[in-house]
Formats: sequence, C-alpha cells, structure tokens
Amino acid sequence: MATIASGALVNLEELVPSSQQFKHGISLRVTGKLQDYDVETAVAVIVDRNASLKVDAQHLNINLRIGSIFQFIGELLLEPDNEAILKARVGRNMDGMDLNLYRQSLQRLRDFQAGR
Repeated sequence: MATIASGALVNLEELVPSSQQFKHGISLRVTGKLQDYDVETAVAVIVDRNASLKVDAQHLNINLRIGSIFQFIGELLLEPDNEAILKARVGRNMDGMDLNLYRQSLQRLRDFQAGR
C-alpha cells in the first residue's frame, strides 16, 4: 500500500525556484484567497500577499467562491517554463481564518521544530 504524504506547510511567497519546496512532485499544503477560477479547465488561482499559485481543482468536489480563503493539499507540478501548478487532492474552505495570524503561527511552529 502506497503512503500518501501529508503536505508540507508552505506560504505562497516561499514557492520560488530557489526554495527547497519548489520541486516537481513534492506534496504541499498551501493557503490563500481565491482570486480566479475557470470552470472549464478547473484551474483556480490563489493569492497571499504578493504571491500567487495556480491550483488544478478538477478532482475536488467543493464550492469555489472568489474572495474566499481556501487551503489545498496536493502535489506541485512544474511546467517546462518553471511555472508551478498544484494538483490538489484535498481542498477546504477556510473563511474566517486570519491569514496574518496563520503566518505567525506557521513561523512559530518552524521555530519550535528547529529547536528540537
């Protein structure tokens, strides 16, 4: 039986070609505000601060509303031009979550893990 990775927690701003999370096939968990969604291609775009990411949502059965906050877990696929798209296997609405507080808690978690 194959093991499915839980998805490393990353901020969208960290998904740049020079980061260690920017690898084809890596399992990630990302959170951002839904900026765009194309029903025909099932491709969504989430944003957080100045960063954005395309999300392939074709296997999800959720109501994607523009302006809502969503968290996706899936595998990062890199296209030949180094453009990234997350092939989502899980998606959930996170409306009501404070993104600034979320980023702070993620940083504290990383600080704690680094101290162990």
